[in-house]
Amino acid sequence: MRLYKTFSSAKIVAIFLFFFAVIGARAQESLLIGPGDLVHVVYFDAGELNQQSRVTDAGDFPLVMGGSIKIAGLTPEQAGAKIANFMSSSHYLVNPRITVTVDSYATQSVSVLGAVHLPGAYPITTGRTISEVLALAGGLTPDADRTVVVQRRVTGELLTFYTANSPLTTPDSSAPGIKRTGTTLLSRDVMVFPGDTVRVAHAELVYVLGDVGKPGGFPIVNNDAPLTVLQLIALAGATNRTASPAAARLIRKLPDGKYEDIHLPLSAMQKGKQADRSLQAGDIIYVPFSYLKNALLGVTGLVSAAGGATIYAFH
Repeated sequence: MRLYKTFSSAKIVAIFLFFFAVIGARAQESLLIGPGDLVHVVYFDAGELNQQSRVTDAGDFPLVMGGSIKIAGLTPEQAGAKIANFMSSSHYLVNPRITVTVDSYATQSVSVLGAVHLPGAYPITTGRTISEVLALAGGLTPDADRTVVVQRRVTGELLTFYTANSPLTTPDSSAPGIKRTGTTLLSRDVMVFPGDTVRVAHAELVYVLGDVGKPGGFPIVNNDAPLTVLQLIALAGATNRTASPAAARLIRKLPDGKYEDIHLPLSAMQKGKQADRSLQAGDIIYVPFSYLKNALLGVTGLVSAAGGATIYAFH
């Protein structure tokens, strides 16, 4: 049937509602509708059909004209187009103009888990950038991996976001060697929406102990390539003048859980007489203060010391 209305103050109000609804829908068009969301449908030419209802657990939205239509997993803009097509094809309205907005989301928080200072659930009512969400959780811990995974509430889609080594100088997701998600790099303005889950993995570490500038643990991956011995020594502030790099040791955990104590010709590496070596996750380099101290410090002591070492973030 056709519904006709004469021009009136009610229609003027409807016009304003329509345009405000359009602005609101476009502002959050990437946010998908999910079960339990409170959805508001506005009919521009048939205000008596306007309604506000919650999406069912099955993802359906009940219609005033009878029946229901599945809108879960759609953006508000897509839901409006689907309802308009249904009303037109069912001959309820001719060329209907419809907008859909979400008045409130069933889930009003985002969960941030893993290597952040304050993991937990944080209330948000609109989309926030991933940087803002990580800030709500106190930011990344020093041992945080650059890989941040965002799981969408409705679809379960997993988006991988990479934070740059130097976020103040290098845009996120554009550091050398960064992997791509699909065909595009996810940038700093990636949005996180109510109900999404953000997971930050802990980075695998390598350690340098003994007579160096900054003894401690460092994430093994730097610009998506494993650290080498000389790179790790550089990150640790180089060997001190009192160090004995010729007597350096590499402690490496074997598949059977035992540790191998390997002589490391660090002095020859620093002089270019020996090739640099790639490190493996969990490796411990020990640069002795003196031959005597080096001889007295065993593998068990070094492993124990690494467990309590200061962890340094990416640089």
